[in-house]
Amino acid sequence: MKKFFNTLSNIWKIDDLRVRIINTLLFLLIYRIGSFIAIPGVDANAIDSQKTREGILGLLNMFAGGSFSRSSIFALGVMPYISASIVMQLLGIAVPYFQKLQKEGESGRNKINQWTRYLTILITALQAIGYVKSQIPAEAKLFAEPLFTISSIFVLTAGTLFVMWLGEKITDKGIGNGISLIIMVGIIAQLPFGIFSEFTSRISGNGGPIAFLIEIVALVAVVMFTILIVQGTRKIAVQYAKRIVGNKQYGGVRQYIPLKVTAAGVMPIIFAQALMFIPATVASFFPNAASNGFLMAVSDYTSFTHNLIFAILIILFTYFYTAITVNPNQMADDMKKNQGFIPGVKPGATTSEYIDAVISRITLPGSIFLAIVAIIPAIASKLGVNSQFSRFFGGTSLIILVGVVLDTLQQIESHLLMRHYDGLMKTGRIKGRTAIPVAAGTTPPAI
Repeated sequence: MKKFFNTLSNIWKIDDLRVRIINTLLFLLIYRIGSFIAIPGVDANAIDSQKTREGILGLLNMFAGGSFSRSSIFALGVMPYISASIVMQLLGIAVPYFQKLQKEGESGRNKINQWTRYLTILITALQAIGYVKSQIPAEAKLFAEPLFTISSIFVLTAGTLFVMWLGEKITDKGIGNGISLIIMVGIIAQLPFGIFSEFTSRISGNGGPIAFLIEIVALVAVVMFTILIVQGTRKIAVQYAKRIVGNKQYGGVRQYIPLKVTAAGVMPIIFAQALMFIPATVASFFPNAASNGFLMAVSDYTSFTHNLIFAILIILFTYFYTAITVNPNQMADDMKKNQGFIPGVKPGATTSEYIDAVISRITLPGSIFLAIVAIIPAIASKLGVNSQFSRFFGGTSLIILVGVVLDTLQQIESHLLMRHYDGLMKTGRIKGRTAIPVAAGTTPPAI
């Protein structure tokens, strides 16, 4: 305990770190206050928040910190920005024009950032139309149409852009990655309600306090398992040739290339979830198709069929996303240019093949671990855990929480070590995490 208070004292003594932490807390407070401000012209009392607690709507509501169910001005959160960033990253892989921009340095990154913002506005406007039409009932609208729809689209779009601006300000003037922290705060905001709901359910006779304690222990175990997955790396030794420049010696040391077991991060789960929501969407548009047994099984997130397909998609997307984000040829070329080599492996094409083989071997267990984490919430629901609480047993939300916390703690520790203070731990160092990639030139957030 004394070590903990000494660390807090050291953090407070560093002026720059203290200001950054205070700025971060103030920006996050602004975001949380805004999440309770309803869209102008909406009667908040007439909104049924219960229908946004399940399925894709429940997931979106979690990422938005409850704003989605409250019809807040921040109802769409930062998800349109994340979607636009992912699209821009994929365009950077497939379209030569954007590939060229990525190689133009600062000017290219600025252009990609600008394209990302324009795309964010377009995506937000389209999602705002769908949100107003489907999530706000007629009895909750205080304005006549089409004035209400038009004004709400402008308000929701402005709200998302403001949240995006808050995230950028946190990154510049705060600690950690702003977009990641905003998503994390939205997820954590739902945790007390989930715990209270589960505690009330258990105490009222459904298992008693012992069952609740067992669930808490299980949650801690799942969090520890997720940390191991996020932190897991395979180090490849690299030897650099010795060079003498004047009176100084350069190189001649052995370093390591850390290849993460889950290099794709949370993206495979996001892509797989997007595909798994298609059957439910089809069923909502075609009532006759909803009676199809297979379609109903795929739409039920607790069914064996749904989770089997979900796990297979995660494994496939993990290989796909790792293949497009990790380039063994470029790594081999960079080593060759810097006169580095892997002991026992020839430089050039042989090195590229060796790195590719290592990545292929570690991606399989990484993808299986991601699939297990993704289906744990469904298993928890089958075992009787409340749906609001079961989401924290795995899936996208837990990986984001673990990743963002590790990344923020790693930045705080870096500030401490630069000022010659002890780190946050007695032994070892906190390592960063795999973030959700965004458009080139921006700091990657974690969704």
